[in-house]
Amino acid sequence: MKRLVIKVGTAVLTQDGQLALERMDNLVSLIAKLKNEKNLEVILVSSGAVGAGYTSLKLDKKIVANKQALAAIGQPLLLKNYKKRFKEHNITCAQMLFIADDFDSRKRTKNAQNVMEILLENKILPIINENDVIATDELVFGDNDQLAAHVAYYFNADMLVILSDIDGYYNKNPREFSDAVLQKNVLEISDDELEMKHSANSEFATGGIVTKLKAADFLMKRDIPMYLSSGFDLTNAYDFLVDGNHKSGTIFQAKK
Repeated sequence: MKRLVIKVGTAVLTQDGQLALERMDNLVSLIAKLKNEKNLEVILVSSGAVGAGYTSLKLDKKIVANKQALAAIGQPLLLKNYKKRFKEHNITCAQMLFIADDFDSRKRTKNAQNVMEILLENKILPIINENDVIATDELVFGDNDQLAAHVAYYFNADMLVILSDIDGYYNKNPREFSDAVLQKNVLEISDDELEMKHSANSEFATGGIVTKLKAADFLMKRDIPMYLSSGFDLTNAYDFLVDGNHKSGTIFQAKK
């Protein structure tokens, strides 16, 4: 494995109306280890701009213009915190913002691919988010799980890693059923699973398990595996990504 896309969700990066800086520190340390010790190319897809903006200005994010304003405030705040932490590991960051339309244009996609290759060749860490400030309903991915899946595909990643508020994919909702069993390996996803009721647990999150399944399904059809694990406790992510031991978390990989 050479190139990895890591996506981290809003629920991981924010807590109680503030940036969850300890969890951000842990994420940065993991990425630094992958880049500096495992010599991997890493692309980070980071949610949290709207949540970060809300730490400075308490606006009702149900109003679209307010949400876009919060993203405008929060995006540089989020990047400032990332840059400070990655600098401690001698890693330089770059920012790339996309809307869904960018991947529907061959010219824009090719331009983005050219820039990405230059950044990765020079060991720069690209940090990607959806451009919520200008995005409209017709142009958005809608959630960063779909964005991350497209990033993994169009930028030729070997795997997408989603670090979330859930530690894997269970056969039933573990928050409701104590006998829910984690599925470590998923080889196919049914239409029924992809059409389950959309859910999100954070006030500022737009995702849920269904968006992750859709991201996995998109990649499985293109022979790219996806790993889903906890972003709150990175023990399982370290075991898998650093040590190569799949102790927990879910790998989605289509049957050969």
